[in-house]
Amino acid sequence: MSRPGQGVMMPVSGLGFPPQNVARVVVWEWLNEHSRWRPYTATVCHHIENVLKEDARGSVVLGQVDAQLVPYIIDLQSMHQFRQDTGTMRPVRRNFYDPSSAPGKGIVWEWENDGGAWTAYDMDICITIQNAYEKQHPWLDLSSLGFCYLIYFNSMSQMNRQTRRRRRLRRRLDLAYPLTVGSIPKSQSWPVGASSGQPCSCQQCLLVNSTRAASNAILASQRRKAPPAPPPPQPPPGGPAGTLAVRPSATFAGAALWAAPAAGPAEPAQPPGASPRSPSAPSGAPTPGQNNLNRPGPQRATSVSARAAIPPGVPALPVKNLNGTGPVHPALAGMTGILLCAAGLPVCLTRAPKPILHPPPVSKSDVKPVPGVPGVCRKTKKKHLKKSKNPEDVVRRYMQKVKNPPDEDCTICMERLATASGYEGVLRHKGVRPELVGRLGRCGHMYHLLCLVAMYSNGNKDGSLQCPTCKAIYGEKTGTQPPGKMEFHLIPHSLPGFADTQTIRIVYDIPTGIQGPEHPNPGKKFTARGFPRHCYLPNNEKGRKVLRLLITAWERRLIFTIGTSNTTGESDTVVWNEIHHKTEFGSNLTGHGYPDASYLDNVLAELTAQGVSEAVAKA
Repeated sequence: MSRPGQGVMMPVSGLGFPPQNVARVVVWEWLNEHSRWRPYTATVCHHIENVLKEDARGSVVLGQVDAQLVPYIIDLQSMHQFRQDTGTMRPVRRNFYDPSSAPGKGIVWEWENDGGAWTAYDMDICITIQNAYEKQHPWLDLSSLGFCYLIYFNSMSQMNRQTRRRRRLRRRLDLAYPLTVGSIPKSQSWPVGASSGQPCSCQQCLLVNSTRAASNAILASQRRKAPPAPPPPQPPPGGPAGTLAVRPSATFAGAALWAAPAAGPAEPAQPPGASPRSPSAPSGAPTPGQNNLNRPGPQRATSVSARAAIPPGVPALPVKNLNGTGPVHPALAGMTGILLCAAGLPVCLTRAPKPILHPPPVSKSDVKPVPGVPGVCRKTKKKHLKKSKNPEDVVRRYMQKVKNPPDEDCTICMERLATASGYEGVLRHKGVRPELVGRLGRCGHMYHLLCLVAMYSNGNKDGSLQCPTCKAIYGEKTGTQPPGKMEFHLIPHSLPGFADTQTIRIVYDIPTGIQGPEHPNPGKKFTARGFPRHCYLPNNEKGRKVLRLLITAWERRLIFTIGTSNTTGESDTVVWNEIHHKTEFGSNLTGHGYPDASYLDNVLAELTAQGVSEAVAKA
């Protein structure tokens, strides 16, 4: 089947524009890690268009219209989406479709993922599905778009041609995407409100506005004071990589520079007014103001290597490359680049580096056992519920009866200790009167006996008890970790910050399965994403101590549990259980790597909070 409504990209000043006096639906899209262009929602696209009409070189704060996109900013001059907390940058584009297509009608096609949530199709697929739906085709083959799926409209389902697996499909009516005709009005000062013409009052806009004003004042001062000077020499071929000369530009005529981190020194921007075919700009170079990300690959490569002289008398501002290899956090580096662009300074913005998750390949002969730790593997099986663990017996084991309780509140039911438990009439246990009060042996905190019985009955019922006030653990606490395997061994590589020691590698592997009676939804399938998971410790005394305690925690089923993922929102999946691990081997871009001087002490404290300490492990 042909592909209807395919968008047309026409790069002008870094943005796509429709032909003059031709109406088009505008869809803003971002490039994901699989090189697929994913559409923003219609609401977000309307917001971007409103900002674009005010200033085509400004920035768009996506969190102003979508709470889930609070960390994200789109820089219209560089045509990149920037995530403030991680520094990740992704290309964005402005694409056009026919007004009669799905986005013009506000029609969204979605498929149901493993977690039960609905995910929108890419816009070209959405348009193709809607076109077939309107023609009343009974089914649609998506192989022409590179996907081995069949769409069945009668059952509203999607089937994988290879695995035969089916997923639910739905057609939803939403806000129509914005419509545009002809060109966009000229840029104005940024940031400007979409309707009132007044500056936006959000913290992000205030920050950029003040920074831009300060930068403009500095540039004006430099222009007044700086005497004419010859152009600075180009850096030698063997000079430091990642350094570029930035030319101040009050008119934003210069193109943004995009240089690969390892490609040598970046080049200065083309001077304003230079012809696209002048000697200083090869035929493939972009004209001033164009964003070369929307150009074909060969032209983009040519434009990166283009050389242009800095005009005499204009001071050059050296800026280190922003790829995160230095001590500056990528998020701070990326924000610096956006602020410099807002101030009128073309700057080299590189994509955030990828974390180094794994060490170099290691042969089997180089893998050794960890000294002082017996074995190389531990397995856990399905939990066998211990019988004769009567809740009343467990609670009485760790409590001492209090004859004259003080005039204080029971922190479980919030009733006075001198009165009956708030669970009176709700929970009945033979021999447990609602007015009985007990004191926990080690910590001394007091509660109604019936309240502790209710708390224990709602927990894992493993024979242990945890004080709800100070979290002291009585007995041996166990968790709800599904069955799996833990391997650990020594590899001949060093972690950042531990150059003189080898590395302990831990490999966790948990397969998918069915939830047991101790899990949130007994009898329902659970998923296990990202396994096997590799974690790393330094092979020193404290690192080996952490390993021994992690083995104990694994055997007690405390490392993982089944719940809802904080990153994807998927429910009924295997997640970490409050004991942090380092999953980056050679970097610390996400906070889950090295160097981290306090990590070993922190994880020891987390293990102690779970009732796992060296004294307990030896016992």
